[in-house]
Amino acid sequence: MSLYKIRVAGLEDILQQDVIDLKSLRDFCFYGIPDCNGLRSLCWKLMLGYLGPKKDTWSATLTKKRELYKQFIEMVIPPGDGEQGRSSCVDHPLSDGPESNWNTFFKDNEVLLQIDKDVRRLCPDISFFQQATDFPCESVVSHNRERKLHIRVAPTTLSSANVERKGLGVTKQINLITKRATESYEAMDEGLEAHWEVVERILFLYAKLNPGQGYVQGMNEIIGPIYYVMASDPNLEYRKHAEADCFFCFTALMGEIRDFFIKTLDESEDGIKGMMAKLSNLLKEKDSEVWTKLRDQELYPQYYSFRWLTLLLSQEFPLPDVLRIWDSVFADEKRYNFLVKVCCAMIVLLREQILENDFASNVKLLQNFPPMDIKVVLKKATSLE
Repeated sequence: MSLYKIRVAGLEDILQQDVIDLKSLRDFCFYGIPDCNGLRSLCWKLMLGYLGPKKDTWSATLTKKRELYKQFIEMVIPPGDGEQGRSSCVDHPLSDGPESNWNTFFKDNEVLLQIDKDVRRLCPDISFFQQATDFPCESVVSHNRERKLHIRVAPTTLSSANVERKGLGVTKQINLITKRATESYEAMDEGLEAHWEVVERILFLYAKLNPGQGYVQGMNEIIGPIYYVMASDPNLEYRKHAEADCFFCFTALMGEIRDFFIKTLDESEDGIKGMMAKLSNLLKEKDSEVWTKLRDQELYPQYYSFRWLTLLLSQEFPLPDVLRIWDSVFADEKRYNFLVKVCCAMIVLLREQILENDFASNVKLLQNFPPMDIKVVLKKATSLE
């Protein structure tokens, strides 16, 4: 029996228990989840806390959550909230009062404009998000397009933009998007939905249901891999409910990394500045020569690792490699300490080039991480104890 089949059997044995031993599951998944039988989809649900360890609770949990998600759609995107949404606003369109339906409509559309722009370029190196889902949301596609969110915005007005981290302080803009889609992210015909349209709805619902945080550019890169895993599950029942399951898994993950996206929490230990400080300190400890070189060039972590950490490396590697990295990150009990180690490993593995390069070359190198075997990166990260 091959090593791969042995690992599949080992993981399935863990998952067959009436009560899942989460420590054993995490220990196993840390070294990668076999890409078959929907194992990654189930393991991520467990490691993100969407499903509990008692297997006999799964059916009730899924039924309850999926029904709740349907209610969210009815509440946030009621019939007539598409092209005809404005006709339901009975007050004056120039009213800026907090109770104004028009004011809410325009604010929602500002958020939707950004979401629409972002989801249309999800994972442009694969065609998955441009394809039609086998399970479009019936309550949306059955309303003659009026509930489809993308029709609120005119794609011809969209232009490339930088990330905005919205907090109570000054907005910071750092370019996060380096890839550009070459294929068309067109909306589907009546009765159909592309995967990116589904993701757009999830993100809009999340923004509306979490007004304290809202939508921040970059969240599309976090939800993309989660949705891909859920919507690719070979189990038809799981795939049918990928949208709802993705919403709750994404919400759980954002609950853990929300400090990365809220500027007012930058200074906290788990905020993005705290994470970059951990990376700098770890690099100094593990490779002081490289650390000194970057320090002397005044090439600080915020020039390159802001994107790495905020987006959990989803922009630095191809999607299959991102899924493998996230297996380890979700499995690590300390969670984002391992993410810091992966980032440190990436730098150390480029040490020869970094030590030879000038400032400009090193900026380009670190902002455009070169192709590298993910097994090598993870092996190096694991060794940084």
